[in-house]
Amino acid sequence: MAKKSIEGMTVNERLFHFGLHEKFDAAARSGNVSAMMKVLFRAHFSEAQASQTAQAVASNPQRYGY
Repeated sequence: MAKKSIEGMTVNERLFHFGLHEKFDAAARSGNVSAMMKVLFRAHFSEAQASQTAQAVASNPQRYGY
């Protein structure tokens, strides 16, 4: 898939697009930042984006439904 076509997608949209939502949910429920980042890398997020997203979810899981 062309990088340009996924750039405007939300985190959830990318996770669903790549079939990674269940893996991310499992990592998020366990609070495993490293595992969340690995999943986000597979959805073509940069290291900075993956880190920021994983840290945000880990610091306030209830806000994100976990």
